[in-house]
Amino acid sequence: MKHLASLRIVVALLAGALFGFGLSLSGMLDPARVLGFLNLASGHWDPSLAFVLGGAVLVAVPGVMLQRRLRRPLLDDSFHLPENTEIDGRLVAGSALFGAGWGLAGFCPGPAVSALSMGLAPVLLFVAAMAAGMMLHDRVIAGMLLR
Repeated sequence: MKHLASLRIVVALLAGALFGFGLSLSGMLDPARVLGFLNLASGHWDPSLAFVLGGAVLVAVPGVMLQRRLRRPLLDDSFHLPENTEIDGRLVAGSALFGAGWGLAGFCPGPAVSALSMGLAPVLLFVAAMAAGMMLHDRVIAGMLLR
């Protein structure tokens, strides 16, 4: 059992490193490039990240199709999928907040964590604010919503 736990950690580290490398290679760590993709109205739209999205879909679709055929994952007892499939106000509001943050800063959480390796002050500030927002939600807002 201890061997399986170690293997899970190694696989998670390799997957995270591959993900971070892919984000860096694709330009997702550059907020200017991301903002250039998101800003359709500027007249200087940068469509290059559309290819990143297309590549992600090409990888994800076969993965999801494979997952649906498997009874369980290779290194766990069951798949951990969201149980709530309802689109409600909280989901829409959270999605809008996520999109606004991405559009204002040029970072979403994955690339921001990967960009920490560059040691730039704006990245550190963004990740600190993101972590503070997550803690605020978990400790305050989620408790108020569950009452």
